[in-house]
Parts: sequence; C-alpha cells; structure tokens
Amino acid sequence: MNPKRYIGSTLAIATLLLAGNAFALPTVNSVVIGLRHFNDCPTTTINTFDGDFASIIIDETGNDCFGFANRHSWSFSGDNVNPAEFQNSDGFSFCATVMATGSGDGEVGLRLSPWWSLDVDGTFMLNTRSGEIAIFGGRLPFYRFSDPPHSQTYVKGTAATLSMDYRPNGLSAASPGSIVYTLTNANGTFSSPVLLFDEGNTAEDPPHGLWGILQPARVGGYMQFYNGQGTPVDFRGSWTNICYDAHPVPAASTTWGRIKSDYR
Repeated sequence: MNPKRYIGSTLAIATLLLAGNAFALPTVNSVVIGLRHFNDCPTTTINTFDGDFASIIIDETGNDCFGFANRHSWSFSGDNVNPAEFQNSDGFSFCATVMATGSGDGEVGLRLSPWWSLDVDGTFMLNTRSGEIAIFGGRLPFYRFSDPPHSQTYVKGTAATLSMDYRPNGLSAASPGSIVYTLTNANGTFSSPVLLFDEGNTAEDPPHGLWGILQPARVGGYMQFYNGQGTPVDFRGSWTNICYDAHPVPAASTTWGRIKSDYR
C-alpha cells in the first residue's frame, strides 16, 4: 500500500468519480479518544494527548489490580467529538507508527470495528507479553505476521508501522469485500495476501450488510493494559505518522480479476 499521508489536523478529501460511480466517505479531519471500555482496574491514572494525525498518546499508571485488563481506543472523527461512521461501500486505507512502553504489558495497535462492537473488536495487534503480531476479531479476516513466511514478533519499546487497506469490491458472494494488512518494522516491510471477507449474519441484513465491514463501523487504534496482579505497573501506547486515504468505489461492472490486479 502507498497511502497518502496527512499529518496535522487538516485533511482534505476530494470527491472523485470512477466509471460514473461517485463515493462519499465520512469526513475525517481529527480523532476522538475513548477510555475504559474495559475497566478492570478503575483506580489507575490515565493521561492522554490528542495531536490528531501527528501524535496520539494514552498513558496509564498505577495498575496494581487483580483480574484482566483496562482497554482504551481512539477513532477517526469529522468534528473532534463524534467517531466517524464507515459503511460497507466505503473504500479506504489507514496506518500509524505504533509503540508500546512501560513496566507493564499489554496490547497496542489499529482497529476496524463492526457495528456490534464499535470500540473493541477487529484489531491489528502488537502484544508485548507474547510478542505476537496478528489481526483478528470483529469482521477482520484472521492473519498472523508471527507465522511463516514472515515470522515477525514485537518487542516492547520498538516502533512498528501498521496499515490496513479495505476495498468493498462488489459486496457480494462473487465479489466480497477484501483487505490487505501491512507491517513495517526494523526487519523490513511485510504484507498479507488479499484476504476476503466472509458472509455476515443474514438475519442482520438489512441494515448492516453481509460481505464487508458491516456498517456502521469505526476505524482507529486501541490499547489494552493487563492488570498488575498486585504490583503497580504502567503502560503507554503511542501512535504517530497517522495516515488516512479514501479510495473510489469500483463500478458495478468491475470484475474480480480486475480487482485483484489493483493490488499488484
């Protein structure tokens, strides 16, 4: 993927036409931060920094609780207040350089979350405890960069650039939505194949759709901080060089062979 980069609080998205079909994605010019989606340690102190596309920081200290974890997120927004809502037919890519630091452990990464779990499910994960780098949950096709042929792991305190490139295609069984994941770290750049979305729940269409991200969806990043189990620990997630790029929607007559060629 070669996404267009937008750094700072200003982002302009041109209205494009492709083969007579217009597309209108949500306005994206800022981010909003959401805290304590999981709140298994309510006594922690959280500090955040929202620099829009330049830098986002979620810093949490004093986690000595027993149990599972605290979880936080950020989402793209058009007004710096409300998360933007993405539809199945919205083609887009996004990325960020992600880093986790601190005495504790947890997960940091990107997020593409479906309607039923807008702040939690659908993650591109860097895990500081296991080193696993994987994409799973929500509507996202599963993929692990920790498996061959990539065999990549994450080490706390290092930076990794993550990206997702979603294409709606025909939103049908013959032409389902697709996605490509890309990881760049000190070892190089690694990409998944073109991965296809499977069919959603037919009882939920309408209004949520079947062959894409299942609308309305939210897009952004997340941090999950594992509890210290009696030992006070801290954890920080940071996202820099955040990018977002809108793609035109293919015309209905586009073939799956043509779609595959777009990724080559």
